[in-house]
Amino acid sequence: MTLQQLKYALTIADCGSMNEAAKSLYMSQPSLSETIKELETEIGLDIFLRSNRGIQITPEGEEFLGYARQVIDQYGLLQTKYIEKQTKDRFSVSMQHYTFAVKAFVETVKEMGIGRYEYAAHETTTMDVIENVKNFKSEIGVLYLNDFNEKVMTKIIRENGLEFIDLFTCDTFVYLWVEHPLAGKESISMEELEEYPCLSFDQGKNHSLFLAEEMKSTYEYKRLIKANDRATLLNFMVGLNAYTLCSGIICEELNGSDYVAIPLKESEKMRIGYVIRKGQKVSKIGQVYIRELKKYKDNVI
Repeated sequence: MTLQQLKYALTIADCGSMNEAAKSLYMSQPSLSETIKELETEIGLDIFLRSNRGIQITPEGEEFLGYARQVIDQYGLLQTKYIEKQTKDRFSVSMQHYTFAVKAFVETVKEMGIGRYEYAAHETTTMDVIENVKNFKSEIGVLYLNDFNEKVMTKIIRENGLEFIDLFTCDTFVYLWVEHPLAGKESISMEELEEYPCLSFDQGKNHSLFLAEEMKSTYEYKRLIKANDRATLLNFMVGLNAYTLCSGIICEELNGSDYVAIPLKESEKMRIGYVIRKGQKVSKIGQVYIRELKKYKDNVI
């Protein structure tokens, strides 16, 4: 098994076609196909199923490609640091859609941004947060646990070679536009919210209730709207008098002062924390980011 073979297999998976992969690799399709067959023979499993309609990745192949991607990513880091002798600081974080996690990233860049750097922040789905950390795309992933999802989420986190570290615990709040008819109340019940659209972040193909970013994921909402980015949800709040459920930690510097968080009467506890690869030593930049996240413990309402 060679690095080249792993790169070829990943290229095929990314392209979704043997022919397209061969074109991108500037080699013939028969030669590429033969190389992959040799790899499959060596490891004793089929990575791809071939048919007249193209290729399909097998379940065993999905697992193998996950490990292969980790190997290639780690090789790239080694090559950059020790062969190319680059001194650029690199740091990436993945997160559920939390403004405070974005603000912590901003403060980290401000503190560490002297010199050359390459930083990345991914606001994404729950499974992508986990997979990005597992596959070395991100060093740290920010998400939450609660009584409903903890057993399943802990199992997923453990099976992906990660560990969850608590930051702080908070109650559930209703997040809505300041001109919303309920915005002036001291607390809001689920019954009072029934006539208004509830907003939820779309989890894509991984739409299990255990992976939902919002609390009360099992509640039977009369009106539910899903979107995949925070800006769209904020627009829906204004245009449709919609709402979402959140931690109550608001960063007006990023979202502005047009939105408020009001305690939910049927509150549930959220354990906000982060995941890292198990046994991993957190980088200097990562330590600064975690320190910035911990500052929000004092902002828990």
